[in-house]
Amino acid sequence: MEWLLRRHCLNLKMDISMKLLIACVLLCVSSVQIAANEIVCEGQYKHHLQGVCVDADHLYWSFTTTLVKTDRSGKLIKSVPVVNHHGDLCYVDGKLYVAVNLGDFNNPKGNADSWVYEYDAKSLNLLSKHETQEVFHGAGGMDALDGHFFVVGGLPDGVQENYIYEYDQKFKFVQKHVVQSGHTLLGIQSAAFHEGRWYFGCYGSPSILLVTDAEFKMIGRYEYNCSLGIVGISPGKLFSASGSCSKEKGCDGKVRVAVPDANAGLKIVN
Repeated sequence: MEWLLRRHCLNLKMDISMKLLIACVLLCVSSVQIAANEIVCEGQYKHHLQGVCVDADHLYWSFTTTLVKTDRSGKLIKSVPVVNHHGDLCYVDGKLYVAVNLGDFNNPKGNADSWVYEYDAKSLNLLSKHETQEVFHGAGGMDALDGHFFVVGGLPDGVQENYIYEYDQKFKFVQKHVVQSGHTLLGIQSAAFHEGRWYFGCYGSPSILLVTDAEFKMIGRYEYNCSLGIVGISPGKLFSASGSCSKEKGCDGKVRVAVPDANAGLKIVN
């Protein structure tokens, strides 16, 4: 809020009237609310947005072949090129974990090559690579819960359930969870656990949001698009990502605040 106060208020004279001062403060508060409800990532990138995550002061964006760090207003801090294909990501204790597929994504015969790449969140330096070959159709997204990692990925046509692959903190495979979701195009692309629920973003026309409980039992299937990223940010609120691409400019990304909704799964806050 401080930068908005300086922008709107500090150029006023010292003998400002109280009414004008109050109006200025209200304008600043309103501007902060708008800025907080939508954050645009600075820059254009070669490939489309795959996922987002946050820490206390930053946002992290995975643009398939570019890993991006911004402040909470979307201002670019750093970007690094990464191998194709980096998917959805999560933040844990100063590190970023990104679902990576190096093989044939969504191949029915399992010709994927699934990994999780670990990065230092401060520098975006690559720290290590963890095999997750159990993710049979290709790792595409992930989140963490209670010291374990949960990886999602592709799904061939005709398969009527999705799969969540659980790993311990050292990426030793624990088990495969089944979600009785019905078919979703290319499986699950983004994942977030928030306030006792899993949110899974899926492609499609329309795009699909799957919501389950902590044990992966279905709560609802909704026509809502968070396939480019979803992450919890505070009680009752999440960031829902979107983006677009053009041949001339490349790809962009933004997040907007969403809240749980009984009818729609999630609803954007305007």
